[in-house]
Order: sequence, then structure tokens, then C-alpha cells
Amino acid sequence: MTNRICHIEIDDAGLPAPTPEIEQERKVAIFDLLEDNSFTLPTREDRDVPAGPYRILLAIRERRLVFEIAQEDETSVGAFHLSLGPFRQVVKDYFQVCENYFDAVKKLPPSKIEAIDMARRGIHNEGARVLQERLEGKADIDLDTARRLFTLICVLHFGG
Repeated sequence: MTNRICHIEIDDAGLPAPTPEIEQERKVAIFDLLEDNSFTLPTREDRDVPAGPYRILLAIRERRLVFEIAQEDETSVGAFHLSLGPFRQVVKDYFQVCENYFDAVKKLPPSKIEAIDMARRGIHNEGARVLQERLEGKADIDLDTARRLFTLICVLHFGG
């Protein structure tokens, strides 16, 4: 299948070291993303769409979220530069609920943990929706891919 991401890299140079929980979230998101994703570049009026699968480099540069896109053979396809503004509140909310979740797992009964996890998933879905909106016209991604990419954006925000 060519409409997918075959490799993802996070440019975290210069960012503080992540906590063990954040590092685990990152590893799981990358693993899940590479196992199953949908990533398509839309047709442009006057040019062909470079074929996938695609290699993605995620970074924060000059206070913007950057997606550098290349083909599997590392031929550059281009880059998207997105404002971080639309992500700030949902990332803040996500980190807060994740912190509550990590604390709850240590000391609360399963029923309380489940309620916090439902809130966490809701905020995660909201972040995925924001990402899909921001990528509109640049790349088409399904909800699961957007959720996993949102997790990786959160990892960048953690240090960015």
C-alpha cells in the first residue's frame, strides 16, 4: 500500500529529556502508527502527487509545527508548516488529564481510572480532529493516524 507512512522521526534536538511516561507514549504511538496508518497527499491542479509510502520528520521550528515529507527512498516531497496556536489548549488539557491518569493508576480503583481514561480519550480525539482540520488540503489522514500523530505532537510540545 502506498498511501501510508513507512517511517517517522521526531526532531527533538534541543528539547529536555522526556519523562518515562512521555517516552513510553512516544514509543507506543510510533509503533502503532507504523503498524497501521493512512496518509495521502491530495491531487494538485498542475502537478503529479509524489507516490508513497512516505517518510515523515516532525519538528517544532520557529514556533511552528513542521512536517517534512519524503518518499520511501528519501527523495524530498515538501514540508507543511502549521501554527501551534490551534494545538496549545488541547495539548495542555491532554497533558493535565494524562498526569491525572498516571497518578490514578497508582492509587485509585478501576472505576475511577476508567472515568479518567474516557476523558483522556475524548481530549485525544479532539486533538486528532484539530490535526485533521489543520492538514486539510495538505494531507488526508484517518482518525487513528491523526490520534497517533497528535500523541507525537504532544511529545514535541512537552519540550517545545
